[in-house]
Amino acid sequence: MLHREIVGLPTMVYPVDEWALVECEVDPDYLDRAETIFSLSNGYVGLRGAPDEGRPQHDLGTFVNGFHETWPITHAEEAFGFARTGQTIVAVPDARRFHLYVDDEPLQLTMADIESFERRLDMRTGELTRELVWRTPSGKRVRVRSRRLVSMAHRHLVAFRYEVTMLDGEAPVVISSQLRHEAATDESGRMVGDVFDPSTDVRLVGEGIDDPRRSESLGDVLVCEGHESTGSRGVLRYATSASGMTLACGIDHHVTADVEIDVDGVTDRARAKTVFFADLGPGQSLVIEKVAAYATSRSAPSMRLADRVNRVLDRALERGYDDLAAEQADWFARFWEAGDVVIEDNPVVQQAVRWSLFQLVQASARCEGTGIPAKGLTGSGYEGHYFWDTEVYVLPYLTYTMPRAARNLLRFRYSLLDAARTRAREVNQAGALFPWRTINGEEASAYYEAGTAQYHINADIVYAIRKYVRATGDTDFLVDEGAEILVETARLWVDLGFYRNGHVAGARESFHIHGVTGPDEYTTVVNDNAYTNLMARLNLRYAVEVVRLVEEYHPEVLARLRHRTDLRPGELEEWERAADAMYVPHDEGLGITPQDEHFLEKQRWDFEATPRDKYPLLLHFHPLVIYRHQVIKQADIVLAMFLLPSEFDADLMRRNYDYYDPLTTGDSSLSASTQSIMAAELGDDAKALEYFRFGLFVDLADVAGNVADGVHVAAAGGVWQTLVCGFAGFRDDGEVLAFDPRLPSNWRRMTFAITTQAGRVRVAMGRLEATYTLEVGEEMTIRHRDEELVLRAAEPVTRDLTPTVPAATAVG
Repeated sequence: MLHREIVGLPTMVYPVDEWALVECEVDPDYLDRAETIFSLSNGYVGLRGAPDEGRPQHDLGTFVNGFHETWPITHAEEAFGFARTGQTIVAVPDARRFHLYVDDEPLQLTMADIESFERRLDMRTGELTRELVWRTPSGKRVRVRSRRLVSMAHRHLVAFRYEVTMLDGEAPVVISSQLRHEAATDESGRMVGDVFDPSTDVRLVGEGIDDPRRSESLGDVLVCEGHESTGSRGVLRYATSASGMTLACGIDHHVTADVEIDVDGVTDRARAKTVFFADLGPGQSLVIEKVAAYATSRSAPSMRLADRVNRVLDRALERGYDDLAAEQADWFARFWEAGDVVIEDNPVVQQAVRWSLFQLVQASARCEGTGIPAKGLTGSGYEGHYFWDTEVYVLPYLTYTMPRAARNLLRFRYSLLDAARTRAREVNQAGALFPWRTINGEEASAYYEAGTAQYHINADIVYAIRKYVRATGDTDFLVDEGAEILVETARLWVDLGFYRNGHVAGARESFHIHGVTGPDEYTTVVNDNAYTNLMARLNLRYAVEVVRLVEEYHPEVLARLRHRTDLRPGELEEWERAADAMYVPHDEGLGITPQDEHFLEKQRWDFEATPRDKYPLLLHFHPLVIYRHQVIKQADIVLAMFLLPSEFDADLMRRNYDYYDPLTTGDSSLSASTQSIMAAELGDDAKALEYFRFGLFVDLADVAGNVADGVHVAAAGGVWQTLVCGFAGFRDDGEVLAFDPRLPSNWRRMTFAITTQAGRVRVAMGRLEATYTLEVGEEMTIRHRDEELVLRAAEPVTRDLTPTVPAATAVG
């Protein structure tokens, strides 16, 4: 059930383009949203879509993934095992600035006389471009063209091109190119304020924040360790006050002009600035190519990082912007070949789908040694933390389109295993408990009811490992890092739960897990949450399967696994017993799966009496009010049906969906995709399309009202899942890829590709037929509905589509 209206971007300002997001004028009302939706990132470094000139701006944020400050979490009332270390992503010095002065008048977009304007985020090439014509106060016309990219091929590199041309008249032109630490400077660039001191600047959790989705503000946390300037190059070095992370960043330039130019440069603790002076006449231009590099570390001194930055700058300057842009376009051409979803003759939907997929690749491509923040690197929302979003909503897309990126993210989770072991000890459990939200591996959720209590994150990670390994055949990862995660997560479930009726004659023993929170954060600290129990059972059984695989086929790895985990004789049997006895609640009267032991005993929320402006409920009602009602923030049982379809027959799925869907508020951006997929599977096309549209436009239409804080990356992953798992009916049981197409009747055609260890199959489905083509590989067996098909290279196989569900209505 949806309680918010979708109002898209005005097409007169943001016209539809299937391969680009286009802005035709500067609209102050959309400034904060535009900064987010025009962001660029490669998964390591990200720039919000603020103007080149720096103003107007909402949040200029430039972020490096994992670069964060820590601070002590101070609870109003303390208790054993509470999270102790807050972590917040830190904005790094901003390299995009070109302050332009013509006749000593600055270009300020919202105040200037702009004759023409177009900004274009080109998703085909991964480049943001802008062209405008400015009539200065003295009546002279100036054309300004800019280009920027965050390199996919070179992880640490950002590049810019800024061109100023006098269309008529003569004028002195000054361009101040800067690398600027915004938190340490005021409007004019003067240094202000003191550095944040975590030992004295103590705050209660959430102090001054009225929306828990937003980020803690720490102020300036960077301590300058040095700055150097040579010619047009400037390098700045910093360390954080408490976390001990180090940063080096630098800029350099290549300039061409039709006239002689003068150059002046300076650096200080807050900025590296190079100023270019030229007197331009009609038709004359000044072009600045700027390259920027960022490097961070948890241990290396900033001087060493500065050496790396200098090497990156040297190589980039030799290449030049055009060469870097061509390389970027080639990279994206390869990405789109495997990762695109084509929706024919539906440009509104096509644009939004491609924008969503673009967000996924921007958030993940160069995540090497880090996770994916909930907002990617498009904003500071959720403090740059990593959640379960990655494993459940993003990794499926990467597994079937960019498996290298999926592997990197799973290896990052493995790097947090020791911290997860420590966290398990802190909450008095065996094994390992992965943090609900984190950057450095420590639990950063101060609200344990909707944080630490979500033990299901352990099984979510295992689910992602299982899906990745089945699709890719990467047994090297499975038997090494994967097996170790499986052992420790299985141990936690056995220690966390308990048996009933085990010693009662004739009674079947059952295994129960109490005091946990499922995906629905409006129902917390419950007993026998069905999603958690079902996912824990998968975790336990997969752990047994993999350890036995290691014992039989990888004896050299087994010794290492036993050494790392102290695996004991009899443990596998303990895990099997718990899995076989796992209790899954069922209500005979309603014929449904209760969300937890007591959910059905609660009063149903009065939706009719709740106006639209009271959503999301978490911002308008005390948690206790929400907790005592049957009301759901995001899909819980419905998510279990999607992830674990073999646990539910068709009738049970229908009854569950019919019961829980009206209770689900849509207050989480994670929910719409799951509800759409299950509605499509159950033949409810109207709901499937309604939920799809909600998830598709959650950011572009700012449905949740917080896109200014960054993109909802998991929702973008949900868009792909809805298209491929919902409308194409794609499932992967580890044996064969299965498709049950149910394309909306008013959609002409949808095409996408799935990559596995057997090769890449391209699926093209229309209203009346589906065609499967093996593009990479020699042979692959798939299932079309109930028919097994053997695909061979370059031999398309087509099957008729007899409608299995009522006709659907088009979106967009």
